[in-house]
Amino acid sequence: MAKIIGIDLGTSNSAAAFLEGGKPVIIPAAEGTSVGGKTTPSFVAFTKDGQRLVGEAARRQAVSNPEGTIYAAKRKMGSSFKFNVFGKSYTPQDISAFILQKIKTDAEAFIGDKVTKAVITVPAYFNDNQRQATKDAGAIAGLDVVRIINEPTAAALAYGLDKSGKDQKIIVFDLGGGTLDVTIMDFGNGVFEVKSTSGDTQLGGTDMDNVLIDYIINEFKKKTNIDLRIDATAMQRIREAAEKAKIELSTVMETEVNLPFIYSDQTGPKNLQLRISRSTFELLIDPLIIRCVKPIENALKDSGLTPQQVDKIILVGGPTRIPAVQKFLENKFGKDKIARGVDPMECVAVGAAIQGGIIAGDVKDLILLDVTPLTLGIETLGGLFTPIIERNTTIPVTKSQVFTTAQDMQPSVDIRISQGERKLARENTALGNFDLVGIPPAPRGTPQIEVTFDIDVNGILNVTAKDKGTGKSQKITITAPNKLSKEEIEKKVKEAERMAEEDKKTEEKIQKRNEADHLVYVSEKTLADNADKMKPDLIEEVKKAKEELQKALSENKEDFQTEFDALKNVLMKVGSQAYQEPNANEQEVGKEEDQFANDSTGSRKDDGGNWDDKK
Repeated sequence: MAKIIGIDLGTSNSAAAFLEGGKPVIIPAAEGTSVGGKTTPSFVAFTKDGQRLVGEAARRQAVSNPEGTIYAAKRKMGSSFKFNVFGKSYTPQDISAFILQKIKTDAEAFIGDKVTKAVITVPAYFNDNQRQATKDAGAIAGLDVVRIINEPTAAALAYGLDKSGKDQKIIVFDLGGGTLDVTIMDFGNGVFEVKSTSGDTQLGGTDMDNVLIDYIINEFKKKTNIDLRIDATAMQRIREAAEKAKIELSTVMETEVNLPFIYSDQTGPKNLQLRISRSTFELLIDPLIIRCVKPIENALKDSGLTPQQVDKIILVGGPTRIPAVQKFLENKFGKDKIARGVDPMECVAVGAAIQGGIIAGDVKDLILLDVTPLTLGIETLGGLFTPIIERNTTIPVTKSQVFTTAQDMQPSVDIRISQGERKLARENTALGNFDLVGIPPAPRGTPQIEVTFDIDVNGILNVTAKDKGTGKSQKITITAPNKLSKEEIEKKVKEAERMAEEDKKTEEKIQKRNEADHLVYVSEKTLADNADKMKPDLIEEVKKAKEELQKALSENKEDFQTEFDALKNVLMKVGSQAYQEPNANEQEVGKEEDQFANDSTGSRKDDGGNWDDKK
C-alpha cells in the first residue's frame, strides 16, 4: 500500500514525515535549511525572468527580491486575498500548493516511491473555509488529503506512540512563529480526547525576533546616531540575523551579530558588530513569556484542572527550544513534566504521519478524539441563539433537535446557522442559511422540523433540516466566505465572557416576551375552541386581558408582568371551569398528557425553539 505522509503546513516552516516499520521518519528538505533541522521554509518566490523558487531557495533571495517573495500565506487561507507578483495573481491555496508540491517531490525522492495521499494539520481555530482551502491546496499539489487534523492533536499523537495506556492529563504548549496555542487533552487506553483550548494570536517567535531587532538597531544608533529602520535592505538583513541569534542563544550563552557594510553615508560604509548574551536576550523577551500565563490559566479553567493535576507538557514550535520558555513552564508545572524525545519543530508532522498510519491500518492502538472550538447553533424565536453542538464537543459528532413553527399556516422556515458563545444570534458569526419549504398548512407548534448538525473528522459542518411529517429535507455544507479568523474567534470568546451577565438579562427578556406571545396564542386558541362552553363574562374577561397584553407587547413595554399575570390567571379560571363540567372529556385529557410526554423527550415545540415567520 502507498505511504500516507503527514504534513505540518506551517506559517514560517513546513515539515513532513511518514511511518517506516511502525516508526515515524522525518522527510528532510532536499536542499537543507539555513536555520538547521529538516523543515522546509514556507517561502515561495518568483523572479522577473519567470523562474519559481520554493523553500530555502526562496528564503535565501528574499533580501534581493522582496517584491517577488511570498511567505506566511497560511494566514490568508480561506480568504479571497490575492498575492500579486509581477503582473500575476495567486491565491493562498496556490502558494500553499507550491509548498506542498515541493514536499511531495522531496518525499518521493526520499521514500523512493510515488506519494499520492497525505494527512495535513491545521491550527485548532481554523474554520471550515480555511480547512477546505487547505484540502484544495493539497488537491492542486496532486495529493489526496485523506484527513485534516488539528496541530495540537497531532503533537499529542507524536508522544502517544509506544507509550503505555496509563491515564494522563496533557498540555500541548504550541508556541509558533506568530501565535500561541494551549490545548489540554486526556490520554488513556489509547484514546486522546481534547478537553479545552486557549491561546494568544499576537504572541510568537516573530515577537521575540522583533524585540531583538529593536535592541540591535538601538545599540547601533547609540554608537553611530543612525537609525537603520529607514533602510529596507538593512532591516531584512537584521531580521535574518536576529532570528539566527535567537536560535543560537537556545544552545550557547553568547552569540555575535556581524553584518559588514550594513549602511553607507558620506563618511563611508558602516559595519554592525554586536555581542549578545543569553541573559540579555532573556531580559528582552521576559514580558513576552509573562503573556503566556493567561492562555494557560484559561485552558486550565475550562478543563477544570489545576497545574498539579497536569501529568505532561508537550512542547511544539521552535520558540519552545528557548531555555527561558522551558524554565517558565517548569516553574509553573514542575521540571519532570516536560516531555522530551521529539523535536518541537517536527512533532506535528510526526503526529500527522501517525494519523496516516491509523487510517492505513498500520497503527491500531490509538484513537483520535478532536473537538470543535466554538458552539454551533441556529437562530430561534426572538433572535435567540440556540446551541446544537456545544463548544469543546468531541468530533466527529452528529446532534439533532426538533423545532416547530412560530405562526399558523407557516409554509417554510429559514434555518440560520451561526457560531459563537453569545446568547443572541446577531452577536455571533453567521455561517450560512437555507430555507425548508413546502411545510403543509398547520397551526403553530404542530409541524416537527428536525435540525441535524454533522461535523466530520475534518471539522467541516453539514446541516440538514427535515420535516418529519412530509419527509422533505434540505442540506447545506458550510462554505461561507465571511468566517472568523483565529484572532476574531478569540475576541468573540473573550467578549462573551465579558458580556455574560448582560446577555443573560437580554435572553431572559426575550424568553419572557416569547412566553407572553405564546400566552396570547393560547388565549386565542382557547376562545376559538371553547367559546360555546364558556360563560359570556369569562369570554369578555379573556378578551380584555388578551388585548391588554397585546397592547403592552406592541408598545414594546419594558415591564408587562402585570398584564401577563392577568391573562394567565383568567386562563386558569377557564381551565378550572372546564374541570368543573360534569362531562369533561377524559380522552382529550389523556391526549394532552401524551403531548407533554413527547415534549419532554427533547422536542422544542412551543418554546424558545420556535422560528419567526420570515416569509
